[in-house]
Amino acid sequence: MKQEAEANAEADKKAKEEIDKLNAADALIFSTEKQLKEYGDKIGADKKAPIEDGLKKLKDAYAAKDFTAIDAAQAELQTAWNAASEDMYKASQEASANGQAGEDAGQSTANAGDDVTDVEYEEVKDNDKK
Repeated sequence: MKQEAEANAEADKKAKEEIDKLNAADALIFSTEKQLKEYGDKIGADKKAPIEDGLKKLKDAYAAKDFTAIDAAQAELQTAWNAASEDMYKASQEASANGQAGEDAGQSTANAGDDVTDVEYEEVKDNDKK
């Protein structure tokens, strides 16, 4: 039995790698579709088209179980998402910087009239009250 396991070890290893690759591709397809639904309106058309093309190539390679094409499509899709994510990150940074400047100005005028004093206090526990 041990000899049989050793003889089939290479085939088992290859089968496991193929299954892992298919699972990773399936997960990437699912997450890409989900992210496109969630963030699709925030991605420019010039960045969204390569993502959709990469997704289509990945789906086709997954259906055909073409492992070389799966690798290429995953790399293409990752590159497209990186470019889109960079643009979305820059846009959110600009929006938060503009919003933060307005909030800071409002807080400084609101806090100008507050007179805050630190005082000492003593903690009272429930069992000490009896």
